[in-house]
Amino acid sequence: MRRRVDKLRPMSSTARAIPLLERLVGFDTTSARSNAPLIEFVRGELAAHGVESRVTMEGEKANLHAIIGPRVVGGIALSAHVDCVPVEGQAWLADPFVLRRENGHLIGRGGCDMKGFVACILAMLPDMLAADLARPFHLCLTHDEETTFRGADRLMDELGHDGPPPALCIVGEPSGMAPIVAHKGYASWDVAFTGLSGHSSRADETANALMAAAEAVAWLKQEARRFATQGHRVAGFTPAYTTVHAGTFHSGTVLNIVPDRAEFTFEVRNVPGDTAEDILARFVAHAESAILPELRAVHPASTMTVKARSVAPALDLDADHPLLALTQRASGSNSLGFVSYGTEAGFYQRVGIPAIVCGPGHIAQAHQPEEWIAESQIEACCTFLGRLIQDQAR
Repeated sequence: MRRRVDKLRPMSSTARAIPLLERLVGFDTTSARSNAPLIEFVRGELAAHGVESRVTMEGEKANLHAIIGPRVVGGIALSAHVDCVPVEGQAWLADPFVLRRENGHLIGRGGCDMKGFVACILAMLPDMLAADLARPFHLCLTHDEETTFRGADRLMDELGHDGPPPALCIVGEPSGMAPIVAHKGYASWDVAFTGLSGHSSRADETANALMAAAEAVAWLKQEARRFATQGHRVAGFTPAYTTVHAGTFHSGTVLNIVPDRAEFTFEVRNVPGDTAEDILARFVAHAESAILPELRAVHPASTMTVKARSVAPALDLDADHPLLALTQRASGSNSLGFVSYGTEAGFYQRVGIPAIVCGPGHIAQAHQPEEWIAESQIEACCTFLGRLIQDQAR
C-alpha cells in the first residue's frame, strides 16, 4: 500500500521576513554607533543566495550595494538607510533592540524606520533569484540618514562601479505602502559668532557675540515670516511653503560678563522651487554686511562660522512619470503623496535617477518609544515586491 506523503507548504514571504527583522532590530545602529555589523549580516545573507555585494567604509560606517539579476542597463534600486535614532530618554517597556510581537505589532527600534523594508527585500531574495529577470534590482543600504545624509551622498558615486546604475529608485521609507512623489528638501547648519569679552560696565569696549547671534536669529525669523506670508506655494505640502527654524542657542555664563562666543543651529525645509543654498547665501550676506562690521569695529578678529550639519535635496517626481504608475500598480494604491520630512530619494533624483518613496509602516510610529510596524504592513510590502519582480521578469 502506497503511503501518502503531504508536501510541505513553502514558507510565506511574510514568515521569512519577520525573523530577518528580528535579526536586523538586534543590531544597535543608532547614529552614534557603527552600522558595520548589520551590513556584514546582510552581506552574508546575500552571499548565501549567491549574490555578491560591494561594501564601502567611511570610518566605522558602511554602505552596501548589490545587483540582483543581470548587470544590464535599467532596473530598480531598492533603497534604505539602516541607521536609527537614539532610545535614551524614551519610555520603552522592554529592550528596544529585541523585537517583540504583540497584537499584530512588531515592536523594536528601527523596525518601522526602516529595517522592515530591508527585511522584506531579504525575504524576497529567493523570488528574485527564481524569476527570469530582464532587468536587475539594486539593493542600496546607507548610513547616517538620521544625521548627515552622508551615506546617500557617497553612494551616488558608487552606483556605477559594478555595472550600469539603476534607471529608477524606490526608497522604502514608511508611507503605509502608498506612493510619495514629493518631499521638501532639508538642510541644517551650526553657526558660531566670536567677539571680545569684558565686564558689562564697559560694554563699549567689548564685542557681544550673544547679541550679534541674536540679530542673526532675528533675521531668520524675518525670513520664516516672509516665506509664510509671501513665499512660493506648492499644493500638497503642509505647510505649503518653505520653513526656516532655529532650534538651539547657547551663550554666556553670568549677566555681568559680556559673552565672547554664541552658538545656534537652524534648519530649512524647502519646497521644490526654493533652495536652501539660496537662503544660506542671503543669511551669510546679511551677517557680513549688517552684523559683523559692528563687532569688528571693536574687535577686528571677530568671526562668524557656518558649518553644515546635513543637506538633502527635495524630491519632485512628475505625476506623469512611469515610475508612479508602476508603484501604484505594485502597491495597489492610486495615491500620490506629498510630505514635509526629507528622505534619500532626492539624492537619486539629483544624479538623474527618478525616485519615489513607498515603504511599509507609518511615519507616526517612527522615532517614538515602543516604535512598531504592523505585521500586515510587512505582508503588504512583500506583496508589493512580488509584483515588482513580475514586472521586471521577461
